[in-house]
Amino acid sequence: MKRKRAVQDVKSDTSKPTAIFQASSGRAYTVSVALPGSIITNALTPELKTHLGGRIARALAVFCVDEVVIFDDGQTRPRKDAEHHRHQNADDAFTGFSDPNYFLMHTLSYLETPPFLRPLLFPLHPDLRSAGSLPSLDMPHHLKSHEWCQYREGITVEKPTEGGESKKSGKRKREAAQSHGTSLVDVGLAQYISVPAAIPQDTRVTVKLPKDPDISASGDGPVNGLVVAPSAPREEAGYYWGYSVRAASSLSTVITECIFPGGYDLTVGTSERGMPVSDLARHTTVGGQVPQFNHMLVVFGGIAGLEVAVEADSELQRMGVKEPKELFDYWVNLCPGQGSRTIRTDEAVWLGLMGLRDVVVNKGRR
Repeated sequence: MKRKRAVQDVKSDTSKPTAIFQASSGRAYTVSVALPGSIITNALTPELKTHLGGRIARALAVFCVDEVVIFDDGQTRPRKDAEHHRHQNADDAFTGFSDPNYFLMHTLSYLETPPFLRPLLFPLHPDLRSAGSLPSLDMPHHLKSHEWCQYREGITVEKPTEGGESKKSGKRKREAAQSHGTSLVDVGLAQYISVPAAIPQDTRVTVKLPKDPDISASGDGPVNGLVVAPSAPREEAGYYWGYSVRAASSLSTVITECIFPGGYDLTVGTSERGMPVSDLARHTTVGGQVPQFNHMLVVFGGIAGLEVAVEADSELQRMGVKEPKELFDYWVNLCPGQGSRTIRTDEAVWLGLMGLRDVVVNKGRR
């Protein structure tokens, strides 16, 4: 009786999240998502446009998407100086109406960045005015100063902060680092990280730390580390390390300009006219026709579907492509028998990544 009562007295602490990402072994495969920036035009106010981007970012984070591609489906008329806007400061105009493709990329890139780096990498801009109201992505690389991980995101520094030693140690250590062909990186800890590479100031880098570094709030001097590829935390230790953001001028360039060696070897297009996504999932669990993959791509259409993206793509028209399903290994319906006449793209991203979860887990080459 006493033992039973003791068990009943033990209560779970539900005040804090328990689903913390646990890295196990390295992961070689990647998952990419592509969607058109024109979906931003369906939101009427700047705040709604921002929150639409936030919902998509949440889905990318929850399902460990490694790359998101924003493509032009011909349904918007972005400004000709869109590339110019990537390098401008706070006096630029809000781009949610004039250049939806850029606006969505801007929002997703900002949300993927660790919070302590955002003020350093993103100048004040009207596009980001409402971004502070969005839910946190809380990804594994969004580390707090008291949390430990062997990998961290950081920014190379030039000017020391005021004070004494460590981060506070100032000009002496920075000049010494420069003279030896090294750089100092601020990774959000009490001390700078010294890396053996001369890297321009204000560059975002991924740093690998020693397994047992001497890092403390009162430590003196930088800790040695190494700059590694952004993919290293995933490939070496299995961490989900956020997503990269890429622009594509058309639907065809989503595929032809793939950043991964060998391209995408498993492609999935989404449409209400496709096969049920549950059929695809069943094929994976019984070892059916769905092959193992290195790099998977899932493409979502905009308000008018992927058909308009094919019509607007001059390269696909030159090749004689008539239907978008010709471009993909699988053409799937994410919600057969849907009760609403339409499924919005941000809803489709959640449905698709959930429906394809078994494919990712069972068929991704590690």
